Amino acid sequence: MKNSLKLIALFLLVVSVLWAVSPAEAGTGKRRGTASGVELLIPVGSRGTGLGGNVISTSSGLEALYWNPAGLAAGSAPAEVMISHLKYIADIDVNYAAAGFRFGFGAIGLSVKSIGFGDIPVTTELQTEGTGETLSPNFLTIGLSFSRQMTDRINFGLTGKVVSEKILRTSASTFAFDFGLQYATSVKGLKLGVAIKNLGPNLRFNGSDLEVRQPAAGTEPGTRNRNFRVPLGSFELPSTLELGLSYDVVFGDNSLLTLGGNFMNHNFGLDQYGVAAEFAFQKSVFIRGGYTISYDPDTDKFRSQDDENLFGPSFGAGVNLKASENLRLNLDYAYRMTELFDDNQWFTFTLTF
Repeated sequence: MKNSLKLIALFLLVVSVLWAVSPAEAGTGKRRGTASGVELLIPVGSRGTGLGGNVISTSSGLEALYWNPAGLAAGSAPAEVMISHLKYIADIDVNYAAAGFRFGFGAIGLSVKSIGFGDIPVTTELQTEGTGETLSPNFLTIGLSFSRQMTDRINFGLTGKVVSEKILRTSASTFAFDFGLQYATSVKGLKLGVAIKNLGPNLRFNGSDLEVRQPAAGTEPGTRNRNFRVPLGSFELPSTLELGLSYDVVFGDNSLLTLGGNFMNHNFGLDQYGVAAEFAFQKSVFIRGGYTISYDPDTDKFRSQDDENLFGPSFGAGVNLKASENLRLNLDYAYRMTELFDDNQWFTFTLTF
């Protein structure tokens, strides 16, 4: 127990130090729209999204790779494969695939998230109706995770990610890290979770499409034009700190109700508070729901699903089917209400071996 408490204290100290150097505007909306790599905030997986993201203390297996990498070691299967699809706002497609393996020392996971914007017509100042060409931006995030059960109550995990964005011949890339911890308390059914995500260097675009031809500064009129590349600024990643709490309520031998709550602070938006509930019957049928609100310190009001806070309540369901002695199939669905755009829907397919 002493070692467990020391580990928790050390982790929380690291989190505190890292967050102490974050911008002073954290928790307000004053920096909204100035972050880079915002696709890192698009959630994946139907279970977590059906619960409104309030799963920092309860996520396990491959679902945990996005929410809290510590939960990867909490899964029971030796191997997992997961595929998820999201129809996001403005006809943006988010595809996600992950695979995980457990061995004596811990568990590892590999994940790939791709953002598809479709074909966008190319326009110019002279051809405002389009040139006949199209472009398709390519946003890709690849993550490698490691998680270990440190004691019978503590899981720790970390993820290293490569973030890449490309539009025609202009691109940007960087790397980021996630850290997470889950702790099962001495109170039966009560769990705690901490995750700090998207810590990394700034993202800066560069490429040949930024080149312009013009005379060099200070030269005489008529001097031959030269190629110059326009330098762009770099922008921070949207780092987040999340704290979670959950409690399991057992009903007889076949049913389990999990209640959870989350707090999230990030450096480019409002603080968020959420609650969630999941009912499981015989570990085979699941019904879920979650609700998240944001606190705006500028108006001293809580916001939920308006033109400043697009996302509202979420719901979901899932089934766990036994395909064979060593193979199980999970089918999960999630729905999130959305302001201004079509509501979000997630479809997730998971195989455990």
